[in-house]
Amino acid sequence: MFALLDANNFYVSCEKCFQPALRDKPVVVLSANDGCAIARSEEAKALGIKMGEPYFKFKHLELTHGLVTRSACFPLYADLSSRLMSIASGMGCDVEQYSIDEQFIDLSGVRDITRRAWVIRDRIHRGLGIACGVGIGPTKTLAKFANHIAKTSERRPGSYPARLQRVCNLAELSHQELAAALEATPVGEIWGVGPRISAQLYDAGILNALQLSKLDLGTVRRHWSVVMERTVRELNGEPCLTLESQPEPKQMIACTRSFGSPVSELDPLIEAVSDFASRAAQKLRLQGSVAAQIQVFAHTSRFRPPPHFHRSIVVPLIRPTSDTGLIVASAVHGIKRIYREGFELKKAGVILMDLNDKADLQHELDLGDEICDRGSLFAAVDELNKRYGRGTVHIGSTGTHAARTKGAAWATRQERRSPLYTTSLADIPEVRC
Repeated sequence: MFALLDANNFYVSCEKCFQPALRDKPVVVLSANDGCAIARSEEAKALGIKMGEPYFKFKHLELTHGLVTRSACFPLYADLSSRLMSIASGMGCDVEQYSIDEQFIDLSGVRDITRRAWVIRDRIHRGLGIACGVGIGPTKTLAKFANHIAKTSERRPGSYPARLQRVCNLAELSHQELAAALEATPVGEIWGVGPRISAQLYDAGILNALQLSKLDLGTVRRHWSVVMERTVRELNGEPCLTLESQPEPKQMIACTRSFGSPVSELDPLIEAVSDFASRAAQKLRLQGSVAAQIQVFAHTSRFRPPPHFHRSIVVPLIRPTSDTGLIVASAVHGIKRIYREGFELKKAGVILMDLNDKADLQHELDLGDEICDRGSLFAAVDELNKRYGRGTVHIGSTGTHAARTKGAAWATRQERRSPLYTTSLADIPEVRC
């Protein structure tokens, strides 16, 4: 048996943890530069605010309906995620963190599963103030489906039986009840069925999860893929997916940002690209990989009047590396190649490509080209930045600390960011009795 624990509206829930006044108010968390909605409370959803909707389209609701908007505070969310996952892991022996607020749990050998799920859920709610849904099933796909039932039945009373709210264990449902739940679930809600395949299934008359589960496996394999076949098998209780306790290394690492204000000069653009390349290199070292190529791009906003600009370049590295200095130098070289005067650039980014495990790197003969291994140096840099805050030690071309935070035009705009609360001593809440 598997469980999937998933926090409700996680980013919004994190904001409400330390601000009880927001408890029953419509709240939206905005993306970088306060651009669009990336999380919504149930009250905000009721106002018709869509995921990804630009802020300017619903800004008026702040005055008319008391909408509260907050800039994304990812250090806070990451810290609370770590605490949530630590508590959730007490449900079983083996776990897989699927996302920042989702965790699969192997329940092998666990007795009284439903009661255990309620205990862990209540412990998270008491300790962090974050509500979760728990779904339990014989496969990961069915656990995901059960989680959907647990959360949807609470949000939309009558959609599923009320007793399945918050914690749903499919093993406690009769065959008829399970079939009814599958029939009540649109096929697009099933884990692994994306928008494109969902549209194809609708065209074929497959409207709900029950119909999907009854499809012939050979037909599914021929018309869609082996991956889709596994989804159907899992819907029928046949485990095809195991826990992945260690995530697969990324095949590509990107760091891209929209600028707080348009950038038209080369120097601030170099600072921005240097900062992005430094962050990407740190992520690269974290997963123990090296990169052989770097893509650098910059473009204007498509929503502003012409002239428009969109250019990119791929810069091959002399040899695969995770050296921040070499990666930043190559990124700066790339941005200088594509830069053109007269354009107000809105976004730029660095993408590390052609990644390989550092342990598999084939070393070269020294044929006069100086090869300097600075792995220990940047390991020390990473440790210092981890201990004292990101950017404490940095490449000179990234500019000053003020430039990298809020002093430069390219710096991310976060006008509505909440205090860090749990990751900064200066932001620890004070309680006065």
